[in-house]
Amino acid sequence: MRFSLLPVIVLLMPILEIAGFIVVGKAIGLWPTLALIILTSMLGLIILRNGGLGMVRNLQNAGRTGEQPAEALVNGGMRVIAGILLFVPGFITDIIGLLLLMPAVRSFFWKIFRPNIIVADFASTGFRSNPRGPASSKVVDLDEEDFHRDGPNNSPWSPDRNDRDLPRP
Repeated sequence: MRFSLLPVIVLLMPILEIAGFIVVGKAIGLWPTLALIILTSMLGLIILRNGGLGMVRNLQNAGRTGEQPAEALVNGGMRVIAGILLFVPGFITDIIGLLLLMPAVRSFFWKIFRPNIIVADFASTGFRSNPRGPASSKVVDLDEEDFHRDGPNNSPWSPDRNDRDLPRP
């Protein structure tokens, strides 16, 4: 049986956040602590608003230039996650959110996740699912006179019911 750390993290996070509130509250006082929490939540909302629009802009630019949109998508996604973490009250989530806003941290995560990300796109040469290699398409484009069917017309989608080799009701 595989052990997952996610439930442990989910259970420990509120305890760690409360401990963070206590430590910061003792160090700087109650009102500055509350002001800091409100400030980071407002910053998170601003980042969420601008991050979503920025991600759409980056994806459009990648589409115009013909680049793979994977890096723009992952960077935008990390900015959105950073905004969510900043919006959630707590100092540990704020630290993680601020780290995700740093381009060096995002590029570090991109280097880790890049081998596992495959972008599928529809190019003019057919369906391509491997962005690192040439287009490996199994689509054969034929003209009408190049194609002929051997055998009976047994398509259920044929408009003429007499063309089908199906039992008639």
